[in-house]
Amino acid sequence: MLDDALERYPVTLRIEDNIECVVRPLKAEDEKAFVSFLRVVPEIERLFIKPRLGSEDFSKQWFGDLDYDSALPLVAFAHGHIIGNATLQQRDGGWKRHIGRVHSLTHPEYRDVGISGMLIQEIIHIARHTGLTRLEAEFNGEREAAKNCFKHAGFQEMLRVKGYLKDMKTGSHDWVLLGMQLLPDQEFTAAGD
Repeated sequence: MLDDALERYPVTLRIEDNIECVVRPLKAEDEKAFVSFLRVVPEIERLFIKPRLGSEDFSKQWFGDLDYDSALPLVAFAHGHIIGNATLQQRDGGWKRHIGRVHSLTHPEYRDVGISGMLIQEIIHIARHTGLTRLEAEFNGEREAAKNCFKHAGFQEMLRVKGYLKDMKTGSHDWVLLGMQLLPDQEFTAAGD
């Protein structure tokens, strides 16, 4: 089912400001471009990207064995570099097997042109094909623009815990959980049972 959803990629899409970008799953050969992309995204926005950029495990986990069934990173390329990323994480089993987790980041020079919104819609489409019935996204409280983008796509705030997160300088931040219920394509709903 995921393979069926991925058949459409790579796809060329046009966003605001007449920017044409190519969207496709991340590949092993994208490592240098992806690291360059992450380095320009402010650290406070990369909080939920694991393992941390620069750690020993970063390359191994992101590029050593790309397993799209458990983590599907979609990237958008324009002007020769990555301008956005959205990742769908799935669980193999357990009580939360029907819930996908979504993360999204946008290159600072390409904010407010629809990159994240477009990538989130792509992830929602893929999630429906995989039989997921819920999506969730977590944020540190300062990421208002990102939360608004997810809310525009249909996510709702489910939980906010004040001061729950601590940054590397021990500063406190709210933890926010957004979620949305999906109406999956009927053809694929039996797959998750």
